[in-house]
Amino acid sequence: MLGVLGGTVFAKKEGFKFKCERTLRTPYGKVLVKFASDFAFIQRHGTPKRPPHKINHRANIYAFKKLGIKEILGVNSAGSLKKSVKPGSLVVPHDFMQFFPKTFFDDKIVHITPKLSERLRKKIINACRRLRIPVIKRAVYFQTIGPRLETIAEVRFLGKFADIVGMTLADEATLAIEQGLSYASLCTVDNYAHGIANSLSYEEIVRNASKNVDKIKKIIMEMISDDNTY
Repeated sequence: MLGVLGGTVFAKKEGFKFKCERTLRTPYGKVLVKFASDFAFIQRHGTPKRPPHKINHRANIYAFKKLGIKEILGVNSAGSLKKSVKPGSLVVPHDFMQFFPKTFFDDKIVHITPKLSERLRKKIINACRRLRIPVIKRAVYFQTIGPRLETIAEVRFLGKFADIVGMTLADEATLAIEQGLSYASLCTVDNYAHGIANSLSYEEIVRNASKNVDKIKKIIMEMISDDNTY
């Protein structure tokens, strides 16, 4: 079974038909998990909705681990740091950066090598190819803390090293690796970052993100139908 983590993209509608839902208890808090035929879905922001810097990432990842799920697809909203990466684009990052990562290991020294799953990335890209949905196959994602957006100076700095910016992917990817799980992301580019073009309000970003729900639904279902391991 595939685990799907969604957030802003699914703020207005999830677009899936779920068979049932369960509230799982984890050492880090409760998590509501919704189940379809071949995947489990968690709204990363929780209920009631938490702002990005308060998301219970550890509980979300641990819930998938508890369910025996091996692969997690993050659907992440992002802003573009480059004019060439236009709003409305879908992006499958190959790497990420952040300064203050979350961890499961607060009380002992454990060194892991953070990375995105190349195998799962290829599944996403191949599903897009079969569906003839355009996708940017490589990009570096930079995670900021939030909840505020970035300053113009910060965007100029981040743009030297990364292509898109958001507030969720890096924590999820790191925590998944710490639990021995594979993680990759399908990002929706919902705005240009501050100073690249006109700034948007949070409400406008949510509206832009929701425009890709139908495409993302098709991509997820295509990934599942083509992979008998789920």
